[in-house]
Amino acid sequence: MGFNDLELSERLLIARRGTAFLSQRLAELTDDELDGPTLLEGWSRRHLVAHLGYNAAALCRLMDWAATGVETPMYASTEERGQEIAEGSTLSPAALRNLFAHTVARLDEKWRNLPEAAWQAQVRTAQGRLVPAEETAWMRTREVWIHAVDLDNGGRFSDFPTVVLESLLDDIVGMWRKKDLGAGIAVEVEGNTPVVVKEDVEITHKVQGSLPAVVRWAAGRGAIGVEGGELTPPRWL
Repeated sequence: MGFNDLELSERLLIARRGTAFLSQRLAELTDDELDGPTLLEGWSRRHLVAHLGYNAAALCRLMDWAATGVETPMYASTEERGQEIAEGSTLSPAALRNLFAHTVARLDEKWRNLPEAAWQAQVRTAQGRLVPAEETAWMRTREVWIHAVDLDNGGRFSDFPTVVLESLLDDIVGMWRKKDLGAGIAVEVEGNTPVVVKEDVEITHKVQGSLPAVVRWAAGRGAIGVEGGELTPPRWL
């Protein structure tokens, strides 16, 4: 069973658990440590916290779209999104933490008050996909759980719920296939049948390990506890 097979209430609960997990990681960082690096090349923890705050605000705009029927894009443009994050990273530590807390609370309020019928309203992601508004639960879940690890202060993929890990792996392999990447790669989670990225192509590289370790590798966060992890995985986002 994947994330989207769960009842909406369960999906929102997992998203909130991820936010709480991320919030704890953030709370454990001193203000000076916000200047430190993340697992994302070129981004400090300041950039990451700003991104997480503005991502919640962007999802609030999709909730408004679903509620009113008035198209409200997540971001005006890719360039403005990048500029927003860059400027947000220059905020004081207190302002940056407040940005995160405030936008998280706003998104949760939007989720709690969206009329039931509006959850099926079509909205457009930043990548241009039309999805039902309920997809925002997965969009935010993916952000908060992965970026809690990206803060690089103790968050681990093994902390994730199994359904999140399995859904992430499905997402990642699906994106590789959509982008025609990863030919010849097979990923094998212990105890499961190998997943071949591209059928009818000879397997030239197999990555094996526990579910958290395989997902960590596939998400581009390092090869820890996997066999075959010397291969750099294709980009998926």
